[in-house]
Amino acid sequence: MENTNPMFNILEKIPLFKDLTDESKTLICNNITMQYYPKNHMIFKKGDAGDSMFIIKKGLVKIYLGESMDPDDQTILANLSDNAFFGEMALVSENPRNANAYTMAESEIFILKKDDFNNLIANNPALAEQVSTEFISRVKSNDQNPKMS
Repeated sequence: MENTNPMFNILEKIPLFKDLTDESKTLICNNITMQYYPKNHMIFKKGDAGDSMFIIKKGLVKIYLGESMDPDDQTILANLSDNAFFGEMALVSENPRNANAYTMAESEIFILKKDDFNNLIANNPALAEQVSTEFISRVKSNDQNPKMS
């Protein structure tokens, strides 16, 4: 039976979750909440504690480096829109945020909190193993990208 939850299909595009079983994806979907953010809202700043990951249902989010709100003083890492995700490394790392996230338009964003994710991992060894493998891969990839380290 095909899953009709739109979050299910989005999870399949996220490296940490793409190879999980349908059961594991369903567990994750059941722990996601939605938040509305107005245009020009700072979701998080570089150095903030990483306590959740985000999936854009609808909207536009800029991920950038820099202290200023002046675009000329920023290094844009990504402009993300519908179905894109960010902050996923916070689920498996104790490191603070390594960039800023700012809404460029009104945005509806799904949030998976780290505490909820950790509860899922604690009760699902297959999910824990998959996430561990993907985390190691992402760390190696980020170490090779000087903008993200």
